[in-house]
Amino acid sequence: MAAAPEADREISLDRALEAVAGGDRTAFELVYQRTSVKLFGVALRILPERQEAEEVLQEVYLTVWRRAGAFDPARGTAMTWLITLARNRALDRLRQSRRRPSDPIELAGEVADPEPDAEQQAMASDEAGRIAWCLDRLDGDDARMIRTAFFEGASYADLATRAARPLGTIKSRIRRALIRLKECLA
Repeated sequence: MAAAPEADREISLDRALEAVAGGDRTAFELVYQRTSVKLFGVALRILPERQEAEEVLQEVYLTVWRRAGAFDPARGTAMTWLITLARNRALDRLRQSRRRPSDPIELAGEVADPEPDAEQQAMASDEAGRIAWCLDRLDGDDARMIRTAFFEGASYADLATRAARPLGTIKSRIRRALIRLKECLA
């Protein structure tokens, strides 16, 4: 799968993951270059400390190297699979440490840092922009629940408590919202 840098843009993440499953280091590097900022942003939004997010990102890429063959394009996009790995790994880390973020994620922008943060870098990419556009098309409550669940690591039970609604209702609404989101991104 060795390709010239100009041709890298033409290689899909799906094909790159297939090549990684075959042990192609160049494809792995391509997957890392295209996805690391976004996946780091996911981990950083869930975990309270940057170092933990960095460790989670490393674990995610070890998993990608070892289990790229588990990716099934029939079940979703490569980016969705990778984001799910990062989110689940970050949530596992959060649960293991039994720590929850003490401040709401909205306050993260108030921390002085001369470098662009992971969210700004991720939003700069086309795919992140498409996701944001599609999230904005959802009902306000549905979009808020998805953001809270996937970016803050809230469980369905947490969402049900916050919304004062039955757990089954929350699960159904998120499921329907994710289906609409997937249709929008297709």
